[in-house]
Amino acid sequence: MRTNQQTTLKASASLTGIGVHSGNPVEVTLHPAPANHGIAFLRTGTPTGHDRLIKAHHACVSATELCTVVGDVETGAVATIEHLMSAFYGLGIDNVLVEIDGPEMPILDGSARPFVQAIDRAGTASCGAPRRWIKVLRPVRIESGQAFAELRPIDRGFRLDVEIDFQSPVIGRSRKAMDLTAASYRREIAGARTFGMMKDVERYWKAGFALGASLENTVAVGDHAVVNPEGLRYADEFVRHKILDAVGDLALAGLPIQGAYRSYCGGHRMNVGVLAALFAERANYTIVEAATPRRETARAEIGAGLGLAAFAADL
Repeated sequence: MRTNQQTTLKASASLTGIGVHSGNPVEVTLHPAPANHGIAFLRTGTPTGHDRLIKAHHACVSATELCTVVGDVETGAVATIEHLMSAFYGLGIDNVLVEIDGPEMPILDGSARPFVQAIDRAGTASCGAPRRWIKVLRPVRIESGQAFAELRPIDRGFRLDVEIDFQSPVIGRSRKAMDLTAASYRREIAGARTFGMMKDVERYWKAGFALGASLENTVAVGDHAVVNPEGLRYADEFVRHKILDAVGDLALAGLPIQGAYRSYCGGHRMNVGVLAALFAERANYTIVEAATPRRETARAEIGAGLGLAAFAADL
């Protein structure tokens, strides 16, 4: 597959499972889409009875507490989109219509690996149109206490540098930096699972979260050890999953990013927030096209205003 051409799927692929927060069953079908379509969710089974098309874009984000949500709960929303979006971005998939019959993506095994496998089953195809990128021109940064997230210009590609720092001795402090390619994503990131503290479970349940969480889809962290009998998939699985989430959230830029992302104690709110900061000023970025990488090809007005729910850690 030529990386300077937009891509989509060769065929449709379906997955079924339960939502990690709702605990409800859901079916998802990934459909091929034409050039310049981007990623969009076709939400069926809405409260209004009408299907709703929701663009996978940071301006459509309505909540970031424990997961990323696009759309409106009253008319149709889709929650926990970050793992699927991460798989699309990680594998370089530009155009897909995601049909979903419920309000939350299935958690599956808690990582992006099942979505990668579904994409592989469907196969990928060129859309016959040049790929476009958002090129970061000036550094942007947001902060919340000691936590921060920033985007900086680089000459080529997309680089991530993510650091976590948990009080839990099981998780602790760790940092991982990498250049994102399809190969590195498959090898280092796709299989990292979501995680949560056992001590927080009852509080989440009372708040209506984590109703579908189990040892089958979540790394459960006790006071002194990981509870899952199989242990961790990687020694640093926790920070790798935070990279997985960041890739998925940053995919909501609408186009792949040419730039470097750095975060410390970040999360969904800050991942989405740094995109709002990037698009707040037109001088922060430009849009380049594979055929003419130095020529600006669009001047889309991307709204900077975004209502964000209070930040919370991963599950």
